[in-house]
Amino acid sequence: MSLEIDALSRSIVKLRAVVPENAFTAGILGLERVGNGIVINSDGLILTIGYLITEATDVWLTVNEGQELAGHALAYDQVTGFGLVLPLENPGFAPVLLGSSAELVEGATAQVVSYPEFSKPHPVQIVARREFAGAWEYLLEDGIFTAPAHPHWSGAALINDQGLLVGLGSLLVRETVGGEETNANMFVPIDLLTRGRADRQSRPWLGVYAVELTGRIYVTGVADGSPAQVADIREGDLISQVGDREVTTLSEFYRYLWSLGPAGIGVPLTTVRGGTNLHLNVRSVDRTDLLRRPQAH
Repeated sequence: MSLEIDALSRSIVKLRAVVPENAFTAGILGLERVGNGIVINSDGLILTIGYLITEATDVWLTVNEGQELAGHALAYDQVTGFGLVLPLENPGFAPVLLGSSAELVEGATAQVVSYPEFSKPHPVQIVARREFAGAWEYLLEDGIFTAPAHPHWSGAALINDQGLLVGLGSLLVRETVGGEETNANMFVPIDLLTRGRADRQSRPWLGVYAVELTGRIYVTGVADGSPAQVADIREGDLISQVGDREVTTLSEFYRYLWSLGPAGIGVPLTTVRGGTNLHLNVRSVDRTDLLRRPQAH
């Protein structure tokens, strides 16, 4: 298996994305982002985690021999978090074959494989399969959580015992393992990619950053220029209702928000500030409309 993993590592590239200073995500995600990309077909198409390439004007791919190739940020699906990059020159590597993440149960073992310069293949255990709600209006229904944590998780490949790609590295998180809290990684299940991007409507986006504490949803920040900022939602506000439905968890908040209709719909929110209920109608947007589009080279 170690020889197979070493061979697979040659199909993992180093990805470097450059983002302009005026990009919507520049202040949050930075102007230069570095992570991994995985060759997934014979044309050299590369799968990565989408936040690395959001609004990128330039994408550079370093292959195993140290050669740097230009790439084009082809797509970013905000629902799953997957991003696709097309190299302007096919590196000619064998693609990593896709497996089924559905078969990866808690307690199973796997390997995290990154660009070789970052780290050697990293044996891990699946410590949880569960829902994950992110502070940035993101919900993954069946995240894969692994430990120990990999030092270069962004876009890294989660490889099962058959040498197949079953997950894509997304986050560093804290998980309780054996009664102790430890660093772990969250991977996006590869099955979400093999299903393809559905013809779904764009979800309404508010631009709220929120945290769930003791059954309440608190605003920790709002994005500049977002609908939340226009509606005067502020850090420290408590979000108590979406329409006439009370919300006590982030996942409830997101599901109720997205169930109202497509992006652009008015979102009735009840917030609490200083003990006073505020009834707001926030005009949502499609978040992608605020992002710089990938530029063709």
